[in-house]
Amino acid sequence: MGKMLSQAASKFHLDIHVLENDAECPASYTCAQFNKGNITSFDDVYQFGKQMDIITIEIESVNLAALESLEQEGKKVYPQPSVLRVITDKGLQKTFYASHGIPTSQFALYDNKTDILKAIASENITFPFVQKLRRDGYDGRGVQIIRHKEQIDNLFEAPSVVEALVDIEKEISVIVARNEDGRITAFPVVEMEFHPEANLVEFLFCPSETSEAIQTKATALACKLAADFEIVGLLAVEMFVAKSGEILVNEVAPRPHNSGHQTIEANYTSQYEQHLRCILNWPLGDTNAHHASVMVNLLGEVSYAGKAIYSNAEQILDMPGVYIHIYGKKETKPFRKMGHVTVISQELKDAVEKARIVKNTLKIIS
Repeated sequence: MGKMLSQAASKFHLDIHVLENDAECPASYTCAQFNKGNITSFDDVYQFGKQMDIITIEIESVNLAALESLEQEGKKVYPQPSVLRVITDKGLQKTFYASHGIPTSQFALYDNKTDILKAIASENITFPFVQKLRRDGYDGRGVQIIRHKEQIDNLFEAPSVVEALVDIEKEISVIVARNEDGRITAFPVVEMEFHPEANLVEFLFCPSETSEAIQTKATALACKLAADFEIVGLLAVEMFVAKSGEILVNEVAPRPHNSGHQTIEANYTSQYEQHLRCILNWPLGDTNAHHASVMVNLLGEVSYAGKAIYSNAEQILDMPGVYIHIYGKKETKPFRKMGHVTVISQELKDAVEKARIVKNTLKIIS
């Protein structure tokens, strides 16, 4: 994300500085200045931020106390630390939805495995259900479906959210942008298809084939959430469309998001440029798509770990309307996100056909 944000900033000749512990991280090759440091360290984040005019993030696991101190001293920190405090705790997220009239799946909060077992015994929890760690889960980690009693030994020990399992028709996402003046725009609704084993997004489709009514309602929900949070920056809102037709907010991300990569080639304004416009309080760009698009996540092959080799890339480069993004991570491992490919076309059907070829052709091995 940091790499693509720096690339978007280059067209405006913005002076982008990056803080990261890995001197060879993808963003280190595209920013004006790279600073080696630990984003979870108070001192590293605070000392870095003191030198900056505006501070933003590309992942939520940043030392929030340091960001709060910088904000209190007058630095512009976007998204605001108060928003991050809520979003980095899935329990607080769900409570926020409930208190603001945002539809979400039924849930309860538990401190540990013992409390969940007691709730099962008293039938306050029924099978099947979803358990999510309140903190530090991402990309399918820290989330599990408990379908029957024989799986309860697998319960996480840490503080968790337990949710009712939704009978899902589709999973969709809307990315919303809000600037300092409170102006809000939304990108078109996208549909997501997940890898069955890794629980990671494998394909993303735009435009969505859901009804106009569902898309209108989903966009309105996403815009309401951005306004309720009073966020400055992007908010990616992931939602379930239940088989009953109900739309339920699953979770949100306060930054550029995997469900918006295709906007680089398919939309008049990319999510990365829009994020910059938000935090600089510039006019927001046109979010409309000028082509149908499919995004394919490039995941590390399950049998390989080691130095990354991109096999059959030449065949993909020969296809019109196909754009490869290699993130530059040196090492591959099973299901690691190593890049993405966006396919654009006048017709979604054509883009889908090419995307399936990309998925079956371009392999990341070692």
